[in-house]
Amino acid sequence: MKLSILYRGPLASCNYGCEYCPFAKRKDDREALDRDRHAWRRFVDRVASLAGPEVERAGERRRAATNEIGVLVTPWGEALIRRWYREGLAELSHLPQITRAAVQTNLSGSLDWIARANPERIALWCTYHPEWTSLEEFVAQTRTLDNAGVRYSVGVVGQREYIDAARAIRAALPAETYVWINAVKALAYSAEDVAGWQTIDPLFGLNNQRWPSLGKACGAGERAIAVDGDGTMRRCHFIAEPIGNFYDADWERALVPRACTQIDCHCHIGYVHLDYLELDKVFATGLLERIPVPEARAAGVRLPVVP
Repeated sequence: MKLSILYRGPLASCNYGCEYCPFAKRKDDREALDRDRHAWRRFVDRVASLAGPEVERAGERRRAATNEIGVLVTPWGEALIRRWYREGLAELSHLPQITRAAVQTNLSGSLDWIARANPERIALWCTYHPEWTSLEEFVAQTRTLDNAGVRYSVGVVGQREYIDAARAIRAALPAETYVWINAVKALAYSAEDVAGWQTIDPLFGLNNQRWPSLGKACGAGERAIAVDGDGTMRRCHFIAEPIGNFYDADWERALVPRACTQIDCHCHIGYVHLDYLELDKVFATGLLERIPVPEARAAGVRLPVVP
Protein backbone atom coordinates (compact mmCIF):
# COMPACT_ATOMS: atom_id res chain seq x y z
CA MET A 1 0.00 0.00 0.00
CA LYS A 2 1.24 3.46 -0.97
CA LEU A 3 -0.70 6.22 0.75
CA SER A 4 -0.42 9.88 1.73
CA ILE A 5 -2.32 10.88 4.87
CA LEU A 6 -3.18 14.49 5.63
CA TYR A 7 -3.82 14.71 9.36
CA ARG A 8 -5.75 17.55 10.99
CA GLY A 9 -6.63 17.13 14.65
CA PRO A 10 -8.71 19.32 16.97
CA LEU A 11 -5.93 21.91 17.39
CA ALA A 12 -7.33 25.31 16.40
CA SER A 13 -4.93 27.85 17.88
CA CYS A 14 -1.93 29.80 16.68
CA ASN A 15 0.69 32.05 18.19
CA TYR A 16 0.51 34.41 15.19
CA GLY A 17 -2.30 36.83 14.42
CA CYS A 18 -2.51 37.03 10.62
CA GLU A 19 -5.56 39.16 9.81
CA TYR A 20 -6.75 36.85 7.01
CA CYS A 21 -6.74 33.72 9.23
CA PRO A 22 -9.73 32.74 11.42
CA PHE A 23 -7.43 30.97 13.89
CA ALA A 24 -5.10 33.91 14.42
CA LYS A 25 -4.11 34.49 18.05
CA ARG A 26 -6.71 31.99 19.18
CA LYS A 27 -5.98 29.99 22.32
CA ASP A 28 -7.22 26.46 22.93
CA ASP A 29 -8.03 25.82 26.58
CA ARG A 30 -6.37 22.98 28.48
CA GLU A 31 -9.22 20.58 27.79
CA ALA A 32 -9.01 21.24 24.05
CA LEU A 33 -5.24 20.78 24.07
CA ASP A 34 -5.60 17.49 25.95
CA ARG A 35 -8.08 16.26 23.33
CA ASP A 36 -5.65 17.22 20.60
CA ARG A 37 -2.72 15.52 22.33
CA HIS A 38 -4.63 12.27 22.81
CA ALA A 39 -5.94 12.33 19.22
CA TRP A 40 -2.44 12.83 17.81
CA ARG A 41 -1.02 10.06 20.01
CA ARG A 42 -3.73 7.70 18.80
CA PHE A 43 -2.95 8.59 15.20
CA VAL A 44 0.80 8.05 15.61
CA ASP A 45 0.18 4.67 17.25
CA ARG A 46 -2.16 3.67 14.43
CA VAL A 47 0.37 4.57 11.76
CA ALA A 48 3.05 2.68 13.71
CA SER A 49 0.85 -0.42 13.59
CA LEU A 50 0.80 -0.37 9.80
CA ALA A 51 4.24 -1.89 9.39
CA GLY A 52 4.67 -4.95 7.24
CA PRO A 53 4.53 -8.50 8.57
CA GLU A 54 7.42 -10.02 10.45
CA VAL A 55 9.88 -11.98 8.32
CA GLU A 56 12.99 -13.95 9.24
CA ARG A 57 16.30 -12.69 7.89
CA ALA A 58 19.71 -13.99 8.88
CA GLY A 59 18.17 -15.76 11.85
CA GLU A 60 16.43 -12.64 13.12
CA ARG A 61 12.78 -11.69 12.88
CA ARG A 62 12.30 -8.21 11.44
CA ARG A 63 9.50 -6.14 10.03
CA ALA A 64 9.16 -6.04 6.26
CA ALA A 65 8.27 -2.52 5.15
CA THR A 66 5.59 -3.50 2.67
CA ASN A 67 3.62 -0.28 3.23
CA GLU A 68 4.78 3.14 2.08
CA ILE A 69 3.05 5.89 4.01
CA GLY A 70 3.57 9.64 3.90
CA VAL A 71 2.09 11.90 6.58
CA LEU A 72 1.48 15.63 6.32
CA VAL A 73 0.13 17.48 9.36
CA THR A 74 -2.12 20.32 8.17
CA PRO A 75 -3.31 21.95 11.41
CA TRP A 76 -5.79 24.75 11.95
CA GLY A 77 -3.07 26.65 13.77
CA GLU A 78 0.55 26.06 14.69
CA ALA A 79 1.48 22.51 15.69
CA LEU A 80 5.22 22.70 16.31
CA ILE A 81 4.86 24.91 19.39
CA ARG A 82 3.26 21.82 20.97
CA ARG A 83 5.64 19.22 22.37
CA TRP A 84 3.50 16.23 21.39
CA TYR A 85 3.66 17.07 17.70
CA ARG A 86 7.42 17.44 17.79
CA GLU A 87 7.84 14.10 19.56
CA GLY A 88 5.32 12.33 17.35
CA LEU A 89 6.86 13.53 14.11
CA ALA A 90 10.33 12.49 15.25
CA GLU A 91 8.92 9.07 16.15
CA LEU A 92 7.14 8.68 12.81
CA SER A 93 10.30 9.56 10.92
CA HIS A 94 12.01 6.41 12.21
CA LEU A 95 9.27 3.97 11.20
CA PRO A 96 10.25 1.73 8.26
CA GLN A 97 6.88 2.23 6.53
CA ILE A 98 7.13 6.03 6.61
CA THR A 99 8.42 7.66 3.44
CA ARG A 100 7.84 11.19 4.73
CA ALA A 101 6.69 12.80 7.99
CA ALA A 102 5.94 16.43 7.17
CA VAL A 103 4.18 19.36 8.81
CA GLN A 104 2.96 22.82 7.84
CA THR A 105 4.51 25.37 10.21
CA ASN A 106 5.33 29.03 10.71
CA LEU A 107 8.75 27.85 11.95
CA SER A 108 8.50 29.84 15.18
CA GLY A 109 8.91 26.89 17.56
CA SER A 110 11.97 25.18 18.94
CA LEU A 111 13.87 22.98 16.49
CA ASP A 112 15.80 21.03 19.12
CA TRP A 113 13.65 17.98 18.33
CA ILE A 114 15.07 17.79 14.81
CA ALA A 115 18.19 16.12 16.23
CA ARG A 116 16.00 13.17 17.29
CA ALA A 117 14.33 12.80 13.89
CA ASN A 118 15.48 10.87 10.83
CA PRO A 119 16.62 13.66 8.48
CA GLU A 120 15.96 11.50 5.43
CA ARG A 121 12.24 11.28 6.21
CA ILE A 122 11.32 14.40 8.14
CA ALA A 123 10.30 17.49 6.12
CA LEU A 124 8.81 20.92 6.80
CA TRP A 125 6.42 23.07 4.78
CA CYS A 126 7.31 26.49 6.19
CA THR A 127 5.47 29.79 5.79
CA TYR A 128 7.25 33.10 6.31
CA HIS A 129 4.98 35.72 7.89
CA PRO A 130 6.93 38.99 7.69
CA GLU A 131 4.41 40.78 9.90
CA TRP A 132 5.10 38.38 12.80
CA THR A 133 8.80 37.56 12.59
CA SER A 134 11.96 39.16 11.31
CA LEU A 135 13.85 38.00 8.25
CA GLU A 136 16.90 37.32 10.43
CA GLU A 137 14.98 35.13 12.91
CA PHE A 138 13.30 33.12 10.19
CA VAL A 139 16.49 32.56 8.20
CA ALA A 140 18.27 31.44 11.37
CA GLN A 141 15.65 28.72 11.77
CA THR A 142 16.12 27.56 8.18
CA ARG A 143 19.86 27.34 8.74
CA THR A 144 19.21 24.93 11.58
CA LEU A 145 17.30 22.77 9.11
CA ASP A 146 20.08 23.09 6.54
CA ASN A 147 22.69 22.02 9.09
CA ALA A 148 20.56 19.01 10.05
CA GLY A 149 20.08 17.96 6.42
CA VAL A 150 16.29 18.33 6.66
CA ARG A 151 14.20 19.00 3.54
CA TYR A 152 11.95 22.04 3.62
CA SER A 153 10.22 24.59 1.45
CA VAL A 154 9.40 28.19 2.30
CA GLY A 155 6.35 30.12 1.26
CA VAL A 156 4.79 33.56 1.50
CA VAL A 157 1.12 34.45 1.17
CA GLY A 158 0.66 36.33 -2.09
CA GLN A 159 -0.69 39.59 -0.67
CA ARG A 160 0.60 42.48 -2.76
CA GLU A 161 2.06 44.20 0.30
CA TYR A 162 4.32 41.18 0.94
CA ILE A 163 6.13 41.10 -2.39
CA ASP A 164 9.20 42.93 -1.10
CA ALA A 165 9.37 40.55 1.87
CA ALA A 166 9.05 37.61 -0.52
CA ARG A 167 11.91 38.95 -2.62
CA ALA A 168 13.99 39.37 0.53
CA ILE A 169 13.44 35.82 1.75
CA ARG A 170 14.17 34.49 -1.73
CA ALA A 171 17.47 36.36 -1.77
CA ALA A 172 18.38 35.26 1.76
CA LEU A 173 17.89 31.53 1.22
CA PRO A 174 20.11 29.12 -0.73
CA ALA A 175 19.26 28.98 -4.43
CA GLU A 176 18.25 25.32 -4.14
CA THR A 177 15.59 26.10 -1.50
CA TYR A 178 12.19 26.33 -3.14
CA VAL A 179 10.25 29.50 -2.29
CA TRP A 180 6.56 29.26 -3.21
CA ILE A 181 3.87 31.91 -3.28
CA ASN A 182 0.35 31.06 -2.13
CA ALA A 183 -1.87 32.89 -4.58
CA VAL A 184 -4.77 34.76 -2.99
CA LYS A 185 -7.62 33.69 -5.25
CA ALA A 186 -9.79 36.65 -4.21
CA LEU A 187 -7.26 39.06 -5.73
CA ALA A 188 -7.43 39.98 -9.38
CA TYR A 189 -3.72 39.85 -10.17
CA SER A 190 -2.61 41.94 -13.10
CA ALA A 191 -0.19 40.58 -15.68
CA GLU A 192 2.47 42.69 -13.99
CA ASP A 193 1.59 41.17 -10.60
CA VAL A 194 1.86 37.63 -11.98
CA ALA A 195 5.19 38.36 -13.64
CA GLY A 196 6.51 39.77 -10.38
CA TRP A 197 5.49 36.74 -8.34
CA GLN A 198 6.91 34.37 -10.96
CA THR A 199 10.35 35.89 -10.56
CA ILE A 200 10.20 34.51 -7.02
CA ASP A 201 8.21 31.33 -7.63
CA PRO A 202 8.51 29.99 -11.19
CA LEU A 203 5.50 27.72 -10.48
CA PHE A 204 3.22 30.51 -9.29
CA GLY A 205 0.95 30.00 -12.30
CA LEU A 206 0.04 26.52 -11.07
CA ASN A 207 -1.28 27.87 -7.79
CA ASN A 208 -2.92 30.95 -9.28
CA GLN A 209 -5.69 28.82 -10.78
CA ARG A 210 -8.99 27.24 -9.92
CA TRP A 211 -8.49 23.92 -11.66
CA PRO A 212 -11.66 22.31 -13.07
CA SER A 213 -12.24 19.11 -11.12
CA LEU A 214 -15.91 18.08 -11.33
CA GLY A 215 -16.03 14.51 -12.62
CA LYS A 216 -12.25 14.40 -13.06
CA ALA A 217 -10.22 11.42 -11.88
CA CYS A 218 -8.37 12.20 -8.66
CA GLY A 219 -6.09 10.22 -6.38
CA ALA A 220 -7.79 11.71 -3.31
CA GLY A 221 -9.60 8.86 -1.61
CA GLU A 222 -7.32 6.27 -3.19
CA ARG A 223 -3.68 7.43 -3.04
CA ALA A 224 -4.32 10.14 -0.44
CA ILE A 225 -6.81 10.68 2.37
CA ALA A 226 -7.57 13.28 5.02
CA VAL A 227 -7.94 12.05 8.61
CA ASP A 228 -9.30 14.10 11.52
CA GLY A 229 -8.82 13.69 15.25
CA ASP A 230 -11.64 11.16 15.58
CA GLY A 231 -10.25 9.07 12.74
CA THR A 232 -12.92 10.13 10.25
CA MET A 233 -11.54 9.67 6.76
CA ARG A 234 -12.41 11.93 3.85
CA ARG A 235 -10.98 11.85 0.37
CA CYS A 236 -9.54 15.35 0.99
CA HIS A 237 -10.01 18.41 3.17
CA PHE A 238 -12.42 19.97 0.68
CA ILE A 239 -15.09 17.28 0.41
CA ALA A 240 -17.02 16.84 3.65
CA GLU A 241 -18.47 13.39 2.94
CA PRO A 242 -16.77 10.71 5.10
CA ILE A 243 -15.51 7.56 3.40
CA GLY A 244 -14.66 5.55 6.52
CA ASN A 245 -12.74 5.65 9.78
CA PHE A 246 -9.00 5.19 10.07
CA TYR A 247 -9.44 3.15 13.26
CA ASP A 248 -11.84 0.60 11.80
CA ALA A 249 -10.42 -2.82 11.00
CA ASP A 250 -11.52 -2.58 7.37
CA TRP A 251 -10.51 1.04 6.75
CA GLU A 252 -8.41 0.15 3.70
CA ARG A 253 -11.52 -0.98 1.82
CA ALA A 254 -12.39 2.71 1.41
CA LEU A 255 -9.30 3.33 -0.75
CA VAL A 256 -10.87 3.18 -4.19
CA PRO A 257 -10.76 5.41 -7.31
CA ARG A 258 -13.21 8.31 -7.24
CA ALA A 259 -14.09 11.22 -9.49
CA CYS A 260 -14.10 14.65 -7.86
CA THR A 261 -17.48 16.08 -6.83
CA GLN A 262 -16.28 19.70 -6.53
CA ILE A 263 -16.56 22.24 -9.36
CA ASP A 264 -12.92 23.19 -9.04
CA CYS A 265 -9.87 22.83 -6.82
CA HIS A 266 -7.66 25.75 -5.87
CA CYS A 267 -5.42 24.54 -3.03
CA HIS A 268 -2.08 22.78 -3.48
CA ILE A 269 -2.92 19.96 -1.06
CA GLY A 270 -5.98 19.20 -3.18
CA TYR A 271 -5.17 19.72 -6.84
CA VAL A 272 -1.82 17.93 -6.70
CA HIS A 273 -3.86 14.71 -6.69
CA LEU A 274 -5.86 15.50 -9.85
CA ASP A 275 -4.69 12.92 -12.37
CA TYR A 276 -4.77 15.13 -15.46
CA LEU A 277 -2.42 17.70 -13.94
CA GLU A 278 0.32 15.04 -13.60
CA LEU A 279 1.94 16.98 -10.78
CA ASP A 280 3.65 13.85 -9.53
CA LYS A 281 6.12 14.60 -12.31
CA VAL A 282 6.63 18.12 -10.94
CA PHE A 283 6.93 17.29 -7.24
CA ALA A 284 7.85 13.57 -7.23
CA THR A 285 8.96 12.61 -3.70
CA GLY A 286 8.56 16.23 -2.53
CA LEU A 287 4.81 16.37 -3.05
CA LEU A 288 3.88 16.47 0.64
CA GLU A 289 6.39 19.14 1.63
CA ARG A 290 5.81 21.12 -1.61
CA ILE A 291 9.28 20.74 -3.08
CA PRO A 292 9.40 20.37 -6.88
CA VAL A 293 12.13 18.52 -8.70
CA PRO A 294 14.94 20.83 -9.85
CA GLU A 295 14.05 20.39 -13.53
CA ALA A 296 10.50 21.64 -12.92
CA ARG A 297 11.76 24.75 -11.16
CA ALA A 298 14.24 25.45 -13.92
CA ALA A 299 11.59 25.08 -16.62
CA GLY A 300 9.16 27.38 -14.83
CA VAL A 301 5.41 27.10 -15.04
CA ARG A 302 3.91 25.05 -17.85
CA LEU A 303 0.19 25.08 -17.33
CA PRO A 304 -1.46 21.72 -18.02
CA VAL A 305 -4.26 21.52 -20.57
CA VAL A 306 -7.66 20.87 -19.04
CA PRO A 307 -9.18 17.80 -20.76
